[in-house]
Amino acid sequence: MSQPLSLGYSPCPNDTFIFYALVHGRVPGAPAVKEVLLDIETLNGMAARSELDVVKVSFHALGHLLGDYCLLRSGGALGRGCGPLVVACESLDPGELAGLRVAIPGRRTTAALLLRLFAPGLERTVEMPFHRIMGAVRDGEADAGVIIHESRFTFQRYGLYRVLDLGEWWEQTTGHPIPLGGIAARRRLGAGEVGRLEDGLRRSVEYAHAHPAEVRGYVAGQAQEMDPEVMEAHIELYVNDYTLDYGGDGRAAIEELMTRAEREGVLPAGGPPLFL
Repeated sequence: MSQPLSLGYSPCPNDTFIFYALVHGRVPGAPAVKEVLLDIETLNGMAARSELDVVKVSFHALGHLLGDYCLLRSGGALGRGCGPLVVACESLDPGELAGLRVAIPGRRTTAALLLRLFAPGLERTVEMPFHRIMGAVRDGEADAGVIIHESRFTFQRYGLYRVLDLGEWWEQTTGHPIPLGGIAARRRLGAGEVGRLEDGLRRSVEYAHAHPAEVRGYVAGQAQEMDPEVMEAHIELYVNDYTLDYGGDGRAAIEELMTRAEREGVLPAGGPPLFL
C-alpha cells in the first residue's frame, strides 16, 4: 500500500472545515492523506523546500513555487469582503503608511504582497506570526499592522482602528474578488492523482456543509480558545462557492494578482502555468 500524501494546512476554521472529511476518511475514492497543521507562513516555507505533497499556501508564495507545485481548482480561499486589514492605534491616512513600521504576517503572504502593491515605497516592514500583530501594534512594537484570518473580527477589542481594507482596495481597482490562498500539489504526482485530489477536496467541502455538527468538534478543537461566534463567522466568510471551484472569475483574479506581482518585480515573469 502506498504511503499517505502529506497534507499541510492551517488550524484556522475555514481550513479545518474544508479538510475534515478528506482527513477523516469520509470521502470514498479520495487519496489517503496525513495532516500537518501549521500557520500559513510556516507552510509557505515548507512548500519552498518541497517538504509536503499537498499544501495550503499564500498565492504570493505560490508564484515562487510553480516549478514544483501546481494549483488545485478547489479548496482555496478567495472571495469578496474578506481581504487583509491594516490597523493602527489611531486613525491614519493610508498615504502615511510608507513612513511607518508596519508588521506583516510573513514575507511571502498575500497580505504582504497586497501591501507592497498598494504602497510600493514602504520599506520598514516587521515580520511576525499573524496572531502577534494586534498586540504588537497595541504595545508599540509596530506603528501599524496587516491582519488576516479571524483578526478582522477582533481587532477593535485591542483598541485598534482600521486604516485600510486591502481587499476592498483590490476589488475597487481590479473588479476581481481577492485571492488569498490556494491548495498546491506536487506536479510529479501526475494529472490522475491531482484530479483525484481536486475531486476529493470538492466532496470534502460538500460533506462539511452537509454534516456541520460532525465537523464542528474538530474545527473547535483546532481553533482552541476562539469565540464560537467568531469561528462560525470565519467559516461563513472564507468558505464559499470559490472554495468548490475558482471558475473563470476566480482564475482571472489569481492571474491578475500574479501579473501585477510580476510587473512590480516581486515574482519572476514567464513561469510555468498555474494548473496541471
